[in-house]
Order: sequence, then C-alpha cells, then structure tokens
Amino acid sequence: MTTRDEVLKYAMTFPGAYIDAPFHDDNWQLARYKGNTKTFLLAYERGGYININVKVDPEKAFFWRDIYEAVIPAYHQNKKHWNTIILDGSVPVKDIKLMIAESYDLISDSPAKRIYEAVKKIPAGCVATYGQVAEMAGDRKMARAVGNALHKNPEPGTIPCHRVVNSKGELSGAFAFGGAGEQARLLAAEGVEVKKGKVDLERFGIKSVIINK
Repeated sequence: MTTRDEVLKYAMTFPGAYIDAPFHDDNWQLARYKGNTKTFLLAYERGGYININVKVDPEKAFFWRDIYEAVIPAYHQNKKHWNTIILDGSVPVKDIKLMIAESYDLISDSPAKRIYEAVKKIPAGCVATYGQVAEMAGDRKMARAVGNALHKNPEPGTIPCHRVVNSKGELSGAFAFGGAGEQARLLAAEGVEVKKGKVDLERFGIKSVIINK
C-alpha cells in the first residue's frame, strides 16, 4: 500500500466514510465519518512519498513510532493524538490498515467498537454466540458484523474472541485464531469442554452460566 488511491479506497470500506477536499489544494484529501464529519485520515504527497495522517490513542502513539521509522509525529497536526505514516513500502499493509481502522474507531461510533466491548464482557469459562454478542452490542441484527469484527481483532490478548461460537456452539475456522485447534485449546484452558469442534451451550453458554451461578 503505497499510493493515494489504495489508501482512499481502503478508507471508503468503513461504514459512513466519505472523501473530502476542503483546503482548495489538490494535494490534500481527507477521509471523514458522516456521523459527525470528523476526519480519520488525511492523505498528501510530501518528500516524494504519499503520507497519511491517522488519529491515534496517545498511549499507542509511541508504540507505532518505535516499531517503524516511517511512522512519525504527525505533520501539521497534534503530535500527541496523530501520527504520520510515510508510505515508502517499509510498513506492512496489515499494520497500515490496522492504524487506519484504529483511527476510524477513535472518531466514530462504530459497531466494531461496541462489539469489542461486548466480547470483553464474556467471562472466562463460558462462550457466547454471534447473535448474543450482537444483542449485547445493541443490535441483534448485526451477527454477521460480529464475525467480521472478530476476524480483524486488533487486541487478541485483550478481546477474547475465542469465546465466541456460532448458534450451534461450533468453533470458528482454524484461520481465525492462529491455527488448527487454537480456539479449542484456549477454551479448554479456561475450563470449557470442546467435543468434536463444538461447545455444549446448555453447559457453557453465557446465559446458562450466569443463571446457574
């Protein structure tokens, strides 16, 4: 991901995103969120490369700067809350996308943010279905969005997506948790029994566990 078109195309995959050019300067383009018109990405050419500015949690600002030389304090913006990513090819695409997604989440009331907070409420020793997580996140109709959000989990160590199963209690595909059997291993470590790729929702489902306590 090194071109302006690639960056803006990805930015437009987020719900409610739109492109703006308010500065009367063709070099600057912004990606905003319709819900509040806030900016989550600025794209411009500088020093021979396309640069993008993304909003960042102050606690993570130095994390990204320490990992990549091409991530620096934001050009022309608050350096505590914004980073600049120089698209010189040195930063992996997955991390560029993650930083853009984090920026979007910080300025929007995104479903993903609510989904992650809901998943954090699933206690160790039980599981919840996609539908239950959607309901906990405020919209029982977005079960499919739950799956999409969890496959992009930005903090696997904090957001326990291994505790989410389908409506039959079946585990997710091997790719979702780092390899075949990984979800089952994580659940077993928390005392959840997995048989033939399934969890007994009557025993370990979140509602059953809470009721039986």
